[in-house]
Amino acid sequence: MNKRQPPAKDITLKVKVTPRSTVSKIVGLEGDTLRVRVASPPVDGSANQDMVRLLSRGLGVRKDRIEILSGQRSRLKTIRIHGMTKDEFLLVLNK
Repeated sequence: MNKRQPPAKDITLKVKVTPRSTVSKIVGLEGDTLRVRVASPPVDGSANQDMVRLLSRGLGVRKDRIEILSGQRSRLKTIRIHGMTKDEFLLVLNK
């Protein structure tokens, strides 16, 4: 018998961060990459912290649910959001 696993409740996606922007905001999806602008400079991880804070507020998830998998020192990052499916992500993003 083939056991089915429950659908994963995590989403992994690419994020392109633009630091030193005039306004911090989620720009939207461009293909399979989420564009985000943050006001802080890319110094000592402050742009990463702003990105996590912005995504937390914009998507309605706790900050500790957002994990940067790669790209700590790059504008192009790979992140995982724990407890959110792709469909939930798209629904919240398109509101």
